[in-house]
Amino acid sequence: MSEYRVWAPSGLPEVAPGADLAKLIAAAEPGLADGDVLLVTSKIVSKAEGRIVRAADREAAIDAETVRVVARRGPLRIVENRQGLVMAAAGVDASNTAEGTVLLLPEDPDASARAIREGLREALGVTVGVIVTDTFGRPWRAGLTDVAIGAAGVRVLADLRGGTDAHGNPLSATVVATADELASAGDLVKGKASGLPVAVVRGLPHVVTGATDQGEGARAMVRSARDDMFRLGTSEAVREALSLRRTVRAFTDEPVDPGSVRRAVAAAVTAPAPHHTTPWRFVLLGSAESRLALLDAMRDAWIADLRRDGKSEESIAKRVRRGDVLRNAPYLAVPCLVMDGSHTYGDARRDAAEREMFVVATGAGVQNFLVALAGERLGSAWVSSTMFCRDVVRQVLDLPAGWDPMGAVAIGHPAQEPPARPAREAAAFIEVR
Repeated sequence: MSEYRVWAPSGLPEVAPGADLAKLIAAAEPGLADGDVLLVTSKIVSKAEGRIVRAADREAAIDAETVRVVARRGPLRIVENRQGLVMAAAGVDASNTAEGTVLLLPEDPDASARAIREGLREALGVTVGVIVTDTFGRPWRAGLTDVAIGAAGVRVLADLRGGTDAHGNPLSATVVATADELASAGDLVKGKASGLPVAVVRGLPHVVTGATDQGEGARAMVRSARDDMFRLGTSEAVREALSLRRTVRAFTDEPVDPGSVRRAVAAAVTAPAPHHTTPWRFVLLGSAESRLALLDAMRDAWIADLRRDGKSEESIAKRVRRGDVLRNAPYLAVPCLVMDGSHTYGDARRDAAEREMFVVATGAGVQNFLVALAGERLGSAWVSSTMFCRDVVRQVLDLPAGWDPMGAVAIGHPAQEPPARPAREAAAFIEVR
């Protein structure tokens, strides 16, 4: 029968900056043996490493440790901190420390775990795994639990993919967070206010690596941004999607999921519009045949326009090559404006303003569409070219006479990450009266 034992040794003194944690733990005689896992509360690691700062304003300390705000509700902030961990208040803690001070998390919890492991080997001659733990809340679940924020000599993840369960069913998505399970087991005996900052797990030697193998560290447990489906709170997700909306001109051959595009259209048609109208139509070109038929006809019309403008054949060829972003995309969408429901005043000035209202509403729909595509992790580029040959586009796509193409959107999976966007200060675009 499989079994393990967990206990919290007593006798550790108050930890001061500069303390050698490995020696303090060894002196407490925890009875460590090869194959044990030592669980160390991050607070004492922070104290030993001098991560205590004077902070009359805890919020200022949180600001300093925050890389990205994930969600905010009133004074509570869930943020990504300097260690890449997503947690409340960046892990800044005002408990178990002197009044007027706060504790910051260790700068490199994996390095902290390695130092303790090596120190215990020197002091006691044992090969153990070490996990630095901290307390987290969790999405969808009430209550707190301890998790691993640093690790050394521990197999932090157990990847069971490719195996089978007891009934022979294939396991295709099962990766067990072993280090987190160990951390939570240790918290059951350490407690939050018992003054027992260390726990030992015995009986699971298979999770401990050899003496020269430090393991991946707990950093390997942090989900990458691309794989994190729940990276942001609602308002933060909107701002993040806006920042992700970039013009992408090079795409991979990976097919585009039509469902993703249709979800983006669903977002597009929530844009504001005049007179309770719906001025948006989206023509989706998912097949290579439909895309090439349109693009070939548009190219021919463009070349004819350039020749009428007196451009040389060399100049025309260069311009056509620069327009290949639509041709290189695996999926196209042509947003169109319809004036259904518009008012006619019989006055040129007011009739022009009426059309402008519908154009602005269509632009808002296109922006929604582009942002929603970014949220679907699809790259896009809005190109105005269909506006210069609307009759050709209507003919090739068999569109009603009242549909005005308002450019085209190239859609696909980006071939590379777009370069960083130059910073723009909002103040430069604002006039206050």
